[in-house]
Amino acid sequence: MKQEQYQLYLDQVSLTTPVTSHYLLKDISFGVEKGTRVAIVGTSGSGKTSLLRLLNKLSSPTSGYIYLNNQKYEKIPVIQLRKEVTMVLQDSKLLGMSVAEAIAYPLKVRGLRQPEIQERCEYWIQQLNIPESWLSRSELQLSMGQKQLVAIARGAVVQPKIILLDEPTSALDIGIANRVIQVLETLAKTGVTVIMVTHQIDLAEKFCTKLLHLEQGELIEDSPNSKVDWVKLRHNIIQAQTQETEEWN
Repeated sequence: MKQEQYQLYLDQVSLTTPVTSHYLLKDISFGVEKGTRVAIVGTSGSGKTSLLRLLNKLSSPTSGYIYLNNQKYEKIPVIQLRKEVTMVLQDSKLLGMSVAEAIAYPLKVRGLRQPEIQERCEYWIQQLNIPESWLSRSELQLSMGQKQLVAIARGAVVQPKIILLDEPTSALDIGIANRVIQVLETLAKTGVTVIMVTHQIDLAEKFCTKLLHLEQGELIEDSPNSKVDWVKLRHNIIQAQTQETEEWN
């Protein structure tokens, strides 16, 4: 695998816990081309969110290297990297702001002028069908699903080259979730790389052009959508979840 052909490339990346040296991720290698829609699946504790944290530089690899456009992550300043790689957390906070202020905030931090901020915010509010009545609300006045939708707007508004999403539709009703997926697919068509962690295999099958399957910190499948045995994948994950439940009990 030649890293030069990929926008994002991981070369034998491992991540361990600092105290016990337990592997959260072990020898992960894969490449992602620009505009790819990636779904990361696996059972709880398989390393999905740990991988997202590495990609947004919230964690650093214990060993191995991550490259963005052939440049090592470790050589890219965090502020510069996060202008290109944006992460939308499953449980995002508005940090005491109203919805309108929270969506605009990352653009103000970047020093954009007010007319452009307003134009971008209005565009994404419209794209995601966020009602005008929400814009003055605080975090306490929003449901989990509403906060999730606002977080996606806040991530999209900065026009990243790569957007990372942790279970972005987990708290959304089916109509809003379908709209979010349509928006993410449109983003990918414009060249934005979308990397999504999801436990919903049906969603992964519908959405992704590339699947990454993690189990116990190891990458056990890296395949284009057309090469995935989706029936087998569902069976394996259900079986692994059942075994995990039995072990806990």
